[in-house]
Amino acid sequence: MAERVGVCIPSYKEQDNMSALLTRLRETLPDAWLVVVDDSPDMATVDAAAKAKSALPLGDRIHAIHREGKGGRGSAVIVGMKWLLDAGCERVLEMDSDFSHSPEEIPGHLAAARERGLDLLIASRYIPGSRIENWPFKRRFFSKCSNTVARLLLGIPIHDYTNGFRFYSHRAAQKVVRDCGQLGKGFIALIEILVKLDLAGFAIGESPTQFINRLRGESSVTHKEVTESILGLFRIVSYQRAARRGRA
Repeated sequence: MAERVGVCIPSYKEQDNMSALLTRLRETLPDAWLVVVDDSPDMATVDAAAKAKSALPLGDRIHAIHREGKGGRGSAVIVGMKWLLDAGCERVLEMDSDFSHSPEEIPGHLAAARERGLDLLIASRYIPGSRIENWPFKRRFFSKCSNTVARLLLGIPIHDYTNGFRFYSHRAAQKVVRDCGQLGKGFIALIEILVKLDLAGFAIGESPTQFINRLRGESSVTHKEVTESILGLFRIVSYQRAARRGRA
């Protein structure tokens, strides 16, 4: 029997992309369960998802959750993961809603995660074979520096701590839903998840990806969130060190 796959899509003001994204996901993953977790101030993105749900095959496997206020990417992923696990999904992935992550890459990443026995596979922008397109120098520089600092401080042998194109085993997704989202919201939750899975002994690896900067819509990342992420990184370093001391 084929493995039941679920896709979690955190979103914020992505009404221009959502219908096309869900369509391409359904074409790439005909049987998958798709959940959109939207923090937009209006219902435009959810409405776009609802139109796709009514037009696409297996519309009952497409669901949209609208939350009041911008709760952050990390908490959105956890909410979406819980819904997918409750729907019986055995492999869960998260991806951006702005086409930075290509739906057509998903089958290859899923196959790599299974073949390598990984609980978490990260589609990494910073390993051989990967490519970044149309990203302004300032964003590329900040991302590369952030990942270098995270690697130096945390010591996990991963090159891309902050890309949100990730593939989880069932047990890893259960761990994320149960134990993560406590050290910060937004993108810092990606690092929290990585650290907690690493501390728990889960198998983690990377595979190459093509990252394409958004062509439509606006980035939802604010300067405040960047500052909070920097502060959150040091909270995670403290947590990791305390956890390791506790095991010594």
